[in-house]
Amino acid sequence: MSKHQRTIEVSVAADGSISIEAVAFQGGDCEQATRFLEEALGVVSSKARKPEYHQRSQRRNQQRVGS
Repeated sequence: MSKHQRTIEVSVAADGSISIEAVAFQGGDCEQATRFLEEALGVVSSKARKPEYHQRSQRRNQQRVGS
């Protein structure tokens, strides 16, 4: 797997709790990518933003350059 390949990792613990991690996403792209899973699985008990969240996404940078 490439270091920069975007993936979504879903883990289910023995107690039934589910965690979702967006890997190699930047900015709000991670929330957009996982939203469908959060909605399908139900109530979100907690959410943690990784340092990558505070970086601009490449897609948004490309849009700004083109505008």
